[in-house]
Amino acid sequence: MKATALVAWNIRKLRVKRGLSQEALAVDAGVDRSYVGRIERGVENPTVETLERLAAVVDVPVADLLAVPKANEKPPATLRKGRKKR
Repeated sequence: MKATALVAWNIRKLRVKRGLSQEALAVDAGVDRSYVGRIERGVENPTVETLERLAAVVDVPVADLLAVPKANEKPPATLRKGRKKR
C-alpha cells in the first residue's frame, strides 16, 4: 500500500473512531474541509506539517498515520450524513 493510501486509511479510521466529521477535523487542524476529503481519497499528498496538525486533532503520534492495517481489517466506516445530531 502506498503512503498516501495509508494516510487516507488511517485519517478516516481515526476521524470516524472519534466521531469527527471531515469539516470538524479540518476546522480543528486549520485546513480546508475539501482538502481533508481529498486526503481521505488518497489524491492529496499532505505535508509533514499538515500530518502533524491532523494527528494532533485525533490525538495520535504522526507515525500512527502511516500504520499498515491488519490483513483482515475492513475499510474504515463512514459517519452518518448530515450536520445535525439526532
